[in-house]
Amino acid sequence: MSDMLTPVLTDNWGDERSWTIEAYEAQGGYRALSKALAMSQDDVIAAVKDSGLRGRGGAGFPTGMKWGFIPQDNPNPKYLVVNADESEPGTCKDIPLMMASPHTLIEGVIISAYAIRANHAFIYVRGEVLHVIRRLQHAVKEAYLAGHLGKNIHGSGHDLELVVHAGAGAYICGEETALLDSLEGRRGQPRLRPPFPAVAGLYASPTVINNVESIASVPSIIEHGPDWFSSMGTERSKGYGIFSLSGHVTNPGQFEAPLGITLRELIDLAGGMRNGHKLKFWTPGGSSTGILTDEHLDVPLDFEAVAEAGSMLGTRALQIFDETTCVVRATLRWTEFYKHESCGKCTPCREGTWWLVQSLAKLEKGEGTEADLDVVLDQCDNILGRSFCALADGAVGPITSSIQYFRDEYIAHLTHGGCPHDPAASTLFAPAGASA
Repeated sequence: MSDMLTPVLTDNWGDERSWTIEAYEAQGGYRALSKALAMSQDDVIAAVKDSGLRGRGGAGFPTGMKWGFIPQDNPNPKYLVVNADESEPGTCKDIPLMMASPHTLIEGVIISAYAIRANHAFIYVRGEVLHVIRRLQHAVKEAYLAGHLGKNIHGSGHDLELVVHAGAGAYICGEETALLDSLEGRRGQPRLRPPFPAVAGLYASPTVINNVESIASVPSIIEHGPDWFSSMGTERSKGYGIFSLSGHVTNPGQFEAPLGITLRELIDLAGGMRNGHKLKFWTPGGSSTGILTDEHLDVPLDFEAVAEAGSMLGTRALQIFDETTCVVRATLRWTEFYKHESCGKCTPCREGTWWLVQSLAKLEKGEGTEADLDVVLDQCDNILGRSFCALADGAVGPITSSIQYFRDEYIAHLTHGGCPHDPAASTLFAPAGASA
């Protein structure tokens, strides 16, 4: 099974002191930077376009196309912002990448900033992960001392200042325009678009915002060429990605593989389901994506196939749940998270997530009738697509899909006057006071 893995971003994670510049350069680090600086900016953008790299933060928008949207005739400075505010429940790829190999990201930042002609770049990191912030700051210092950052990088005439910025703990700042407001010192709330960040982003100037994994993939594309990258993956979802498996598998962790690998193959790589239990449901891209079931084990994990199955590939945060988990309780816990993290700017999200929690809490306790399920679905329908950002959409995805696949379990709660599962046997989302 190991031949399905494509260790590129994760290749050096097990090396001794892999986070140091010495270890990174010993493995060929910063060679791609020298190669990129010998190319024109337009050629670097063309290479990323030709590779087929799509945003690894969840949306899947073509990275090179996003870079091409920057209006070079705009007299304002150009900015590159790396979204490292990894806060999605179940998502765990960017943080271990920055811990194990921060220079992979930094080299990607320098190449990407050169391509879009930006002289200032920011890495916006989730504020709670202080150990990651310190490691990034130290790596940035090493890059400055080595001449990879600062004035006239490698004699190319290109200047770049890189700042590591710690956020303030808000999930909403993972939304790119809320991130920009936070970076500017304001309360993090989504902006109305247009104008889009490519035209008026940070400080009302042209800005590219990319996920950590997207930017970290750039050095390998420049080093090996776009054809090498596009030879992996599927027809429309090119390249490799880090798949994070958590929950009820024998060996949870990160598995780097071509897009299009299936959950069945990933579970085998993870040693199978734990203790002989059976898969009940799973998320393909974190808690904001619609849940899938064991009937989707062989769905290719690429952007198109997962969307066709009724969910989203998202951040490839595969949360795996076996038959001991109550799907109603799990959905309620996720919804409570989104209610808490709503910034409150728009009514459908602020009020809608609150009402969803009230409705689901009653259903989880076995209160109400089957008609209440249709009320919940109607609430979801009135929220979906009606807010400033995708937080509200993410909140309703698990609810509608859980009712679609597990309506009988919701009805069982109503029939039994509460959860029919034995709390002592449930290992996740156990109620207060129960063993977990």
